[in-house]
Amino acid sequence: MRTIRSFVRRTGRLTAPQQGALVELWPIYGIELEEELLNLDEIFGRQADRVLDIGFGNGEALIFSTQENPEQDFIGIEVHKPGIGHCLLMARAAGISNLRLIQEDAVEVLRYQIPNGEITRINLLFPDPWPKKRHHKRRLLQEPFINLIGHKLCSGGTFHVATDWSNYAEQIDEVMNASNDFKLEERREHTGDRPLDRQTTKFEIRGLSKGYRIWDWKFVRLPH
Repeated sequence: MRTIRSFVRRTGRLTAPQQGALVELWPIYGIELEEELLNLDEIFGRQADRVLDIGFGNGEALIFSTQENPEQDFIGIEVHKPGIGHCLLMARAAGISNLRLIQEDAVEVLRYQIPNGEITRINLLFPDPWPKKRHHKRRLLQEPFINLIGHKLCSGGTFHVATDWSNYAEQIDEVMNASNDFKLEERREHTGDRPLDRQTTKFEIRGLSKGYRIWDWKFVRLPH
């Protein structure tokens, strides 16, 4: 049975430096998809709080977070090569060691590679809203996804969500309110001036330029 994916693999222009980064730096920062749980302590060479960033775009917000929080380890998931290449170049320039990247469907990564209860924070910032009604089934934030991340987060871990699409915001409220695994800690609606415990992203700036409002949530994983 064909799986309904929440993304389309766009063939964006890959610059020569980005292509070079994918060849040279992927062996350092990259993790391949395998149907085997990752040993995160071994990968990062230490025990630490782990942050999972789903759909990091060009990586600028992710890189900033790794620099601001050197005591934490970060795993970024993205499917688009230009964004990954850009992120790799920034990681090298900044000398970052607390970051690993995976180029795959986040659902597959969560299902096969992320151990249960070992993630402290999950970010899902400005996922594709799939605005047409017939495409709503492609939206990532639905009950099966919430059940999946509920297994991966530790008790007391946090799930951070943001969107600039009002209809998606309504769906997020509905899905999360129905979950028995999470409690809402804070919800904000703003015009880009009050991001909730996160960095401003490229997608957010694009939406604000079109006059969109922003919705931010912070949910806490209840005890397992």
